[in-house]
Amino acid sequence: MSDDERARRIGLNEAVFREVNERLEGIASTVAVGHELLDLVCECGDASCTARLRVDRAEYERTRADPRHFLVCTGHVIPDVERVVREGKGYEVVEKLPGVPEEIAEETDPRS
Repeated sequence: MSDDERARRIGLNEAVFREVNERLEGIASTVAVGHELLDLVCECGDASCTARLRVDRAEYERTRADPRHFLVCTGHVIPDVERVVREGKGYEVVEKLPGVPEEIAEETDPRS
């Protein structure tokens, strides 16, 4: 598998997890208000990852404001496709690197 194919596969895995979190956030919005913590799935590129993370709504919205940003559990960063831009308690916000990772993130952004 080429580097571009691998990056594309990782990006598509992450896009699926981001979409799951968008739905979870939508559900949380209908049952609660305020700055509550959201219980989300890790948006890392490992399709078999079942890790969960908790972030407040403000951090979630800050992350979603940039289609290249994803929420992953601490230690789930894949350095050849992303870099850490922020850290929180039990999670990291990663930004996709230029090229295929960035393209996939932008193409699959549910808020675009």
